[in-house]
Amino acid sequence: MIARLTPDAIAAEITGLADWCFVTDAKGIDGIEKDYRFADFAAAFGFMARVALLAEKADHHPEWSNVWNRVHIRLTTHDAGGLSARDFALAKAIDG
Repeated sequence: MIARLTPDAIAAEITGLADWCFVTDAKGIDGIEKDYRFADFAAAFGFMARVALLAEKADHHPEWSNVWNRVHIRLTTHDAGGLSARDFALAKAIDG
């Protein structure tokens, strides 16, 4: 089982991320989200391809959507029932 982070740990981790927001969905599951904008669809899709490779390597996959030049990413760890260290590690890798 993957350990779920405490509220204090989440608060400490999110301060190290630029433009990621803490969210709780309708089911009460915590996550972090970020929106990205690109010049066009090809740039957005290229970003998604790069993130897909990071996600596969980490064995941790985002919830995301793409509309033309925008990509929305939500990270949560379903096995933990909320946020885990894996979410913050992937967010940092995505932003890197």
